[in-house]
Amino acid sequence: MNYLKLSSCALLFAVLLVGCKQHEEARRPISRTSGTFMKKSADRNKKLVASEEDIIKKIIKSNPKVKYFASQKGYWYAYEEQNLIDTLRPKRGDIAYYNLEIKDIQGKIIYPEAELGPQTYHVDKQEIMMGLRDGIKLMRKNETVNFLFPSHIAYGYHGDNKKIGTNQSLICTVTLKNFTPEEAPKATTPSTQTPKPVAPKPVVQTKKDTLNP
Repeated sequence: MNYLKLSSCALLFAVLLVGCKQHEEARRPISRTSGTFMKKSADRNKKLVASEEDIIKKIIKSNPKVKYFASQKGYWYAYEEQNLIDTLRPKRGDIAYYNLEIKDIQGKIIYPEAELGPQTYHVDKQEIMMGLRDGIKLMRKNETVNFLFPSHIAYGYHGDNKKIGTNQSLICTVTLKNFTPEEAPKATTPSTQTPKPVAPKPVVQTKKDTLNP
């Protein structure tokens, strides 16, 4: 009888132990930072970039009269208005004044120039679209350029949370109106404190010479 009780208790304890162990194993978090996951993610990004670039190249090929240039940053651009006289381009710290229009890759306007209004950009010191950061530095004053940006140097996966969607390639038309050097910090002027009044020195009376009054 005691033997049966001991056997039953041992069996119950074993079942509970196995159940707890299985429960603990089931609660382990699934790691998504494995090499396989990262490789699949990188492969998807490569395919996406290649697909967008193929579309852009087809657009360029369909417009043989327009001369497009390939940048080292992975986008293409063509001049509407070109300035062949000036040589200066915006550099870090300059303030660029420009107009901007944004279209989708089929040419449909997303943000017209009138809606965006005049744009001001502190070169390399302000967060704007990655493609524009580089593209503006290629321009001279009074030039108008059409940029073809793949999504990875535009607004990427998240879009702009308004009109630009996920992984959307863009055509950006930029007119650089002017650019000026960054304003130097103003020198501090010395304080103009009113000078304290100087106490007059006491007048020393000279003794009269009794011999010569």
